[in-house]
Amino acid sequence: MTLKPPVIRNRGCADAASGVSHALGVPGATQAGKTTLLSSLATAIPARERVITCEEVFELRVELPDVVAMQTRQPNLEGEGEIRLRRLIKEALRMRPNRLIVGEVRQEECLDLLIALNSGIPGMTSLHANSAREALIKLTTLPLLAGENVSHRFIVPTVAATIDLIVFLRVDGHGRRRVEEILAVPGRVEEGQIEATPIFRRLEDRLLWTGHYPSHEERYLAAGLDVGAVLCG
Repeated sequence: MTLKPPVIRNRGCADAASGVSHALGVPGATQAGKTTLLSSLATAIPARERVITCEEVFELRVELPDVVAMQTRQPNLEGEGEIRLRRLIKEALRMRPNRLIVGEVRQEECLDLLIALNSGIPGMTSLHANSAREALIKLTTLPLLAGENVSHRFIVPTVAATIDLIVFLRVDGHGRRRVEEILAVPGRVEEGQIEATPIFRRLEDRLLWTGHYPSHEERYLAAGLDVGAVLCG
């Protein structure tokens, strides 16, 4: 099944973000179309870029000239030979990536992804969440599984500074997979909470622009994109 957002300009907003130096999170329930959307957004990545993908099972379809796809490995019968997602993300940083795509974060590998994105490498990932704002909260709690030395005080501002957009997907009562909301994360933290601004929200059968703009407009301008034209065109 192919994910088809209802209005072209809504797809254009996410496409524009994936085409510039942005970090995107794509949350939703199981079978909401998260991997499909990641593969779709990857088509907006410039062909000159080197893309590294890390997955537990090969599902992403990134049709670009320079793509390195890596997959985790389960331990053998002797309990040896396991390759976890955390190791793949660390190894990906040694492969000169222009873009990093992690199929899904579920555990402490979220910390390694945040560190990679915070080092200046744009990328995308998916995760399970019931709303866009819950996805932001989950991104601040999953890294805590990496160890007691990882504190919430460190993770919250890191997520705020790293993640630019949250594209939340939902399956409606008719089984249609749709973009429900797009949040912009401006990078500010207020009383321990990450500020977020809705750019698009679904009203009945349409995904409507709220009038707000995504953060870091200078990145769009540097890529030759007019944010106003993308949102209003």
